[in-house]
Amino acid sequence: MKSTVKDVMTTHVVAVRKTASFKEMIVRMRKSRVSAFPVIDDAGRVIGVVSQADMLNKEADLAPGPKPLSSILRFRDHEKALGVTAAELMTSPPMTVGPDTPLADAARLMRDRGVKRLPVVNASEHLVGIISRADVLSVFDRPDADIRREVNQEVVAETFMMDSRALAVKVHDGIVTLTGRPETDQLGHELADAIRHIDGVVAVRDEMSYLGKPQ
Repeated sequence: MKSTVKDVMTTHVVAVRKTASFKEMIVRMRKSRVSAFPVIDDAGRVIGVVSQADMLNKEADLAPGPKPLSSILRFRDHEKALGVTAAELMTSPPMTVGPDTPLADAARLMRDRGVKRLPVVNASEHLVGIISRADVLSVFDRPDADIRREVNQEVVAETFMMDSRALAVKVHDGIVTLTGRPETDQLGHELADAIRHIDGVVAVRDEMSYLGKPQ
């Protein structure tokens, strides 16, 4: 079974109200050892995210003024430098995911949008957790024995209905090595591709013997 956001997310989330002051957020960041906060409204719905990058503008804006072109490009940063509450500093609307979002989709969103974390919200937009890059990567902590068991039982035997005696599966540090002879070339390639999508698999080394090649 493929992992979803709820399988790895952190449920103890440090969030702030939209009225939280700049100093209050700085103190809570240091105390909680976090680098960003989801911002919630009075009903508990996520309305934005405040990160250290947003807050850094206040200190950075004290440096000598930028050139005209840079000033135009960074207008929003200068606006944030004047902010004193979470509502004035936050990035909104926030990028969020649901607890049932496939982990691969959350990883793709983080990569494409260049964010380090995503608030997790339920159907009513209420905060239920947060997922970070470290949480996403934790799937690769999966034991080699568990990966090998899934390959043999769920993929080879159940999904492809292949005779596991015709194949040898080795897993080391998340790398799956396949040897043996599949019934057809296409079946072998499809098998290797399916294994690449198993949770915890770092890479697949396809060393199977195909038709026309010696075993």
